[in-house]
Amino acid sequence: MGDFFTKERFGHPQFFAGLLLLAFLAQCAWLVRSNMRAGSVSTTELFHIRRGLTLWRGEQLGEVGSDAHFDAVAHTPAEIIRNAGWDPDHSQLYDLISAAPLLVWPAPLEPGSARRWGWLARVPWVLAGAMLGASLWYVARRLYGNAGGYIALTLYCFSPGMIRCSAAWFREPETTAAWAAFGAIFTAIAVSHTLYAPREVVLWNWRRILLLGVALALAIGSQYSLIVLVPLALAFLLYLAPTRQGAGVAIWGAACVIAIFILLAAYFFRIPALWAGMKHANLLPLTREAYAMPVAYLRLLDELIQSFPAAVLALPIAGIAVLAWPRTRYFGNLAPLLVAILFCILGLGMPHYRGLGFRLVMLPFLFLFVAGIFADLLETRHRVLITASIWGLLSSYALWSLMELARIS
Repeated sequence: MGDFFTKERFGHPQFFAGLLLLAFLAQCAWLVRSNMRAGSVSTTELFHIRRGLTLWRGEQLGEVGSDAHFDAVAHTPAEIIRNAGWDPDHSQLYDLISAAPLLVWPAPLEPGSARRWGWLARVPWVLAGAMLGASLWYVARRLYGNAGGYIALTLYCFSPGMIRCSAAWFREPETTAAWAAFGAIFTAIAVSHTLYAPREVVLWNWRRILLLGVALALAIGSQYSLIVLVPLALAFLLYLAPTRQGAGVAIWGAACVIAIFILLAAYFFRIPALWAGMKHANLLPLTREAYAMPVAYLRLLDELIQSFPAAVLALPIAGIAVLAWPRTRYFGNLAPLLVAILFCILGLGMPHYRGLGFRLVMLPFLFLFVAGIFADLLETRHRVLITASIWGLLSSYALWSLMELARIS
C-alpha cells in the first residue's frame, strides 16, 4: 500500500488536476440544478430510463421485430416506432446505464416529479464526463508532460460542449461514448507499444486487452456508429507493431470477443435479440449530399466554436505550427489530429443526431492535439512570451465559460 501512495501518483500535478475536475463537476451540477428547477426531462430521456428499468427488472422487451413494452412506455420516439421497436442508435446497454441509478428510486417515474429523481438520472453521464477528463489528463501528461496535461484538462473542463453533454442539457448525453472512444484508441496504442517486450504477449497484456474490449463495447453500445473504432483500433495495432502484426491481430480479436460478450450480456444473452438490435441499427448512415452542402460546413464550424470557443485561436496556431515546424510532426501530435479529422468527416456526413455524436467524440482529441503543440512551443526560446499567451488564452476561456453559466438561471 505504501508503494501505491507515492508522490508520483499523488503529488502536486494530481492535486491541481483534481481541482480542475472539481470545477468541471461544479459546472455540470449548476446546469443540472437549472434543469431540475425547471423540472425539465425530455420524453426521449424518460423513454430510455423506463426502458432500462424494464430490463433491470427482468422483463423482456419482446421478440425479434416487435417491442412488447410499447404499452408500458409512453411517448415512444417516432423513429423507434418506425424501426419495428428497436433503437437505431443505441443498444440496450445504453438503456441499462441510463436507468441504473434509478433502481433505488422507490416511486414511479413521472415528469412531474423530475425535480426529485432527475439528479439520479444525470449521475452516469456526469461521472463519465469526469472519467473522460481524468483519462485525457493521464494521456496528455504521459505524452507531453505536466504542461501538456494542464492545458488539455483546462480546455476540457471549461468546454461548453462537454459540460452541456455531461449534464444532459437539452440533448441526449453521449459522454459514455466519448469516454469509451477515447479509451479504445489510446488503449490500442498502449497495447501496441508493449508488443516488443520479451514476455508472453497475451498473458502480460490481459488487463489492457480487457480494457480495450470494455471500451469497444461501451462505445458501440452507446452509439452504434462508433463501430468504426473496431477497424481503427486494428489499424493502430498493425501500424505501431509492424513486426508483431500476428500478436496485434490476436489481441484485437480477443478484445472484439470481449466486446461481443459484454454486448450480449446487455441483451441477457439472448442472441436473437442482439442480432435484431444490430440488424435494425444505423451503423454508418452517411449522406453523401451533405459533403456538397455549404451550410453543413458552416453548421459544423458553428458547433465547434460553441463547444470549444478557444478553437478560434488555438486551432489556427496549432495548425500553423505543425505546417511550419517539423519538430511538431511526430506520432504523439499527429495521431489525435488524424482521429479528430476522421470523426469530423464522419460527423459532417451525418447531419442529424449521429453526426452530433461524432462531433462530440472528436473534441477530446482536438484538446489533446492543441495541448501537444502548445507544450512543444513552451520548449522554445520564446518560452516566457508563449507561457503568458497560453495563460491569457486559458484564463479568458475559463472566464467566458463561467460567465455564460452564470447567466443560466
